[in-house]
Amino acid sequence: MATPIYTQIENLKITIFQAYLFWENVDKNLQNLSLKLSGGVREKTDLIVLPEMFNTGFTMNAAEFAEEMGGKTMQWMQQTAQKYNCVVAGSLIIKEQDKFYNRLIWMHADGSHQKYDKRHLFGLGDEDKNFSPGKDSIIVNLKGWKIRLAICYDLRFPVWLRNTDAAYDILLVIASWPDKRSSHWRALIPARAIENQSYVVAVNRVGHDGNQIYHGGHSMVIDPNGNTVYYKPEDEDLYTTTINYEEVVKIRRQLPFLADADDFKIIN
Repeated sequence: MATPIYTQIENLKITIFQAYLFWENVDKNLQNLSLKLSGGVREKTDLIVLPEMFNTGFTMNAAEFAEEMGGKTMQWMQQTAQKYNCVVAGSLIIKEQDKFYNRLIWMHADGSHQKYDKRHLFGLGDEDKNFSPGKDSIIVNLKGWKIRLAICYDLRFPVWLRNTDAAYDILLVIASWPDKRSSHWRALIPARAIENQSYVVAVNRVGHDGNQIYHGGHSMVIDPNGNTVYYKPEDEDLYTTTINYEEVVKIRRQLPFLADADDFKIIN
């Protein structure tokens, strides 16, 4: 296994938006998000992270609420990224070639973007009956940081998220994770950080959805040693934190576990 080569990489400022979402109301959600960001982003940030399906809530009405690439919500993401001169990340329902995807958009200020389609669809909620799964693992780059993208249910599948060859420094998970299984969420996030020796940035929503399922937030940032950098249960929260690349370097040098990991490749 190759030994990672480290270079000097700047600290990264991440703004976590643990938002209350209005059920199946795109306009109201975008207006509310804009209003809260305007009042809450008081310092330069590199990345704003929104929950899963931030414009609708976790709805299975894919045909009704799907947008084309470049539609209203992506235009809003670009305008927001441009306003704050940062990346904006969150997922929405996208229709493409008569299929529906729960798609995470990684939007840059200049309008360029990358995308990740949710790999593991939540069968208990019929997501697998209404959406098509993604096939590709996606790692994006921001200020030299390598960031692996994931959505909600992906968190339960460590093989899919395994940090083979130290390919990423941050695992970014956006979610609509119900409070009744929040103990799983709180256990799995530190586990993913420790086993992959990476930061985990996990952003959930708050409030009841249209099916009266309650979401208690519990968004968090965990460092590569499993320590809590940020944690917020229950309330809507907009918070900016700074993470340090030296923490990644230090833990991997002190405990070079990734070098001893099993070598494998997932075949779609």
